[in-house]
Amino acid sequence: MPRNRPIALLSLGHACVDVYQGAVAALVPFFVSERAYSYAAASGVVLAATLLSSVVQPLFGVLTDRWPLPWLLPVSALTGGAGVALCGVGDSYALTLVAVAVSGIGVAAYHPEAARAARAAAGGSNTAMGWFSLGGNLGFAAAPLLVAAVIATSGLSASPLLVVPAVAGAALCAAAVRSSGGRGAVLRTSAATGSDDWASFLRLSGAIVCRSIVFVGLSAFVSLYVRERTGGGEAAGTAALFVLYGGGALGTVAGGRLADRFGRVAVVRRSYALTVLAVAGVILVPGPVVYLFVVLASAGLYVPFALHITLGQDFLPRRPGTASGVTLGLTVSVGGLATPVLGALADATSLRTALVPLIVLPALGRLLLCGLREPAAAVGSAPVRRRPRAAST
Repeated sequence: MPRNRPIALLSLGHACVDVYQGAVAALVPFFVSERAYSYAAASGVVLAATLLSSVVQPLFGVLTDRWPLPWLLPVSALTGGAGVALCGVGDSYALTLVAVAVSGIGVAAYHPEAARAARAAAGGSNTAMGWFSLGGNLGFAAAPLLVAAVIATSGLSASPLLVVPAVAGAALCAAAVRSSGGRGAVLRTSAATGSDDWASFLRLSGAIVCRSIVFVGLSAFVSLYVRERTGGGEAAGTAALFVLYGGGALGTVAGGRLADRFGRVAVVRRSYALTVLAVAGVILVPGPVVYLFVVLASAGLYVPFALHITLGQDFLPRRPGTASGVTLGLTVSVGGLATPVLGALADATSLRTALVPLIVLPALGRLLLCGLREPAAAVGSAPVRRRPRAAST
C-alpha cells in the first residue's frame, strides 16, 4: 500500500465500491441455477447494471469539472451497495433489474470524482494512479469470493448481507476526503491551462470500448464457460472469475510502473496485442490450461486500465471529470450493452460460438491506437524513464 495517505484511503474505498461491479457478474450463475434464467435473461441483469451507468457517469463527470463534490464519494458507495444487497430479495425479474440499475448509478456517481481526487493526490505519478486502480481491481477480485460465501451457503435471499463493503467504503471515502485537503482545487487550476485534443481522446475511447466488450463479456460468461469446458462445478467457475479479476491486481500496478519507464501509449498498445492471443486461448484451448490463458487475458485487460484514465485526462486537460466519466463510465459500460447480444447468440448456438467475436475486438482496439502520441503532461505526469542504450563500438 502506498505511503500517500489519501491515495491509500481512496484505493481501499475504490475496492469496496468496485465489489459491486464484480458482484453483478458473480451473481449470474446463481440467477441461472436458482431462478432458471436463460443466458439472455442473465445477461440482461448485467445490462441493467450498466445501461443507466453508461449515460449517468459522464454527466457526473461534467458536474465534477464545475464544482467539487467530495460528499458524492461516501453517498455513491452506499448507493452501489444497497442496489446489489436488494437484488436477491423476492423473485421478481423486474425488481431485480431495478435493484442492479440503482447499484450501477451509485458506482457511476463514484468514479469521476474519485478519479479526479486520486489524480490530484497522486501528483502526476502513474504508479500512484496504479495503486488507486488496484483497489478497484481487488474489489472486482473479491466479488466472486464474497458472493460465493454469502449466496452459495444461504441462497439469493441472503443478498442483504452484501451491503457490508458499502458501509466500509463510505467510511473510507469520508476519511479520504478529510485527508486530501484542497488538492482537488490545485488540480482544477493546473488543468485549466491545457488544450483539449478531442481527436486523440475519441480514438482512445474507441479502443476502450473494444476492451470493455471483451472484459464484460468474459466477466459475465467465463464462470459458466470454464465449468462447461473443464467439467467442474460451481467452484471451478468461481475460481475462473476470481483469476480473471485477481490477475488484474498485479496487472494494474505493473502497468503504472511500466508506463513510468516506457511511456503510457507504448504499454497500452502492447497490452491490447497480448489480449488478442490470451482471449483466443481462453476460448479455443481445451482443459485446465484455460486458467493460464485467463491469467494472461487478465493481464492484457488490466495493465492499461489506470493508463486509460490518465491518458484521457491529459487529452482533455480542461475537462478531467468529463474524461474520467467517459473512460471509466460510458466506454466501459458499452460492454454491458453488448452482453445481451452475446447471451442471445449463446442461446441460439453455443456459449463458445458466442464468445469467439471477443478475439477480434482487442485487435480492432490496437488498430485504433496506431499513430496515437503521448499527450502533453497537463496534470503533471511523471516523466518517462528509459533504459540507456549501450554505446556502439
